[in-house]
Amino acid sequence: MTRVVITGMGALTPIGNDVASFAAGLNTQKVGFSPISFDASKTGVTLAGELVDFDPLKHLSKKDTKRMDLFTQYAVYASDEAVSQAGINEDNTDSNNFGVIWGTGIGGLTTIEQQTIKIREKGADRVSPMFIPVSIANMAAGNLSLRYHANGISTTVVTACASSNNAIGEAYRQIKEGRSEVMVTGGSEAAINEDGIAGFAALSTLSTATDKTKASLPFDRNRSGFVMGEGAGALVLESLEHAQNRGAKILGEIVGYGATSDAYHITSPDPTGTQAARAMELAIGEAGVTSSEIGYINAHGTATKGNDSAETTAIKKVFGQDSNVLVSSTKSMTGHLLGAAGAIEAVATILALTTGQLPVNVGLTEPDPECALNLVTTENNQTQVTYAISNSFGFGGHNAVLALKRWDD
Repeated sequence: MTRVVITGMGALTPIGNDVASFAAGLNTQKVGFSPISFDASKTGVTLAGELVDFDPLKHLSKKDTKRMDLFTQYAVYASDEAVSQAGINEDNTDSNNFGVIWGTGIGGLTTIEQQTIKIREKGADRVSPMFIPVSIANMAAGNLSLRYHANGISTTVVTACASSNNAIGEAYRQIKEGRSEVMVTGGSEAAINEDGIAGFAALSTLSTATDKTKASLPFDRNRSGFVMGEGAGALVLESLEHAQNRGAKILGEIVGYGATSDAYHITSPDPTGTQAARAMELAIGEAGVTSSEIGYINAHGTATKGNDSAETTAIKKVFGQDSNVLVSSTKSMTGHLLGAAGAIEAVATILALTTGQLPVNVGLTEPDPECALNLVTTENNQTQVTYAISNSFGFGGHNAVLALKRWDD
């Protein structure tokens, strides 16, 4: 089977609008939360991880922005960074062997909200003719394919908060099994609006903390829910042969992917962690290593009561009750980017493997006995590891795990 490497990365996050600033934010333990930019007071939620100084015109024309929902704008922004870093172009890549698999949990919610308001206030005859082409969830992938002249597979994965991990995993499969040579993959989400905040608040999943340092507390006894974030993460994947033939700089390698379903509940994770554990085992098994060789886990770690305890149980099933594998959730800094979470966390994991600086589980003051893991702190974060996994779990019981390897060949 073909080896699959990463040659480009892009990031647009609440703690940095490119990979360099995202990395700096992770390393300085920056918390990217601020008061919500609209009135959400009736929900009880006051904080979100909104983007700061996002300027779509750095990559798009004004005409383009009018034809793209924010989640697609975010996808283009992050993917342009990844494609530029990779150096992919029509001269070095066969367009028929170049594809896109993109993830989003919700798609064009901002456009849906805006056009629904217009229907109610001005009538159905005032709805934009671009309403559907802009809002449907496949349009990030469609626009990326158009932008890069990628004539291979172009598809979208929607598996809630596992979306972009599934997208990356399926893109990895395309190359590993010889169907493509190059893939643009990742995920984007733009759900910080009245509908998004109200909907998740109604599920009692969002933190109501007013202090940003106490809002997202993965694995802490006092955790009370997640802070919603927005943005995108992008990766360029290539077959090793294609990357080497064109002299590309290789950033890391994807060596395994596991995907399972809890088949348990539409929103709650299975507390036994059985299928989440099996997804980890599948990814590790495909990597051809043992669990003892995994040095770091970028956990899903949403800071909800049910998720963190179930994920802990799953980790212990795979790694043992007394495992020393280091674990952290970068959602303590970025918040939860829903369908884009796995993508920025894959970037964070590759950065950790490359630099030997693991992201700290920020905000932890009272470790929950139900979440007795070897969490990353400022005392142990300077650790060089060779293999890591990144977990994403979504409403509907979707479990997706990537196994990643530091590039040293």
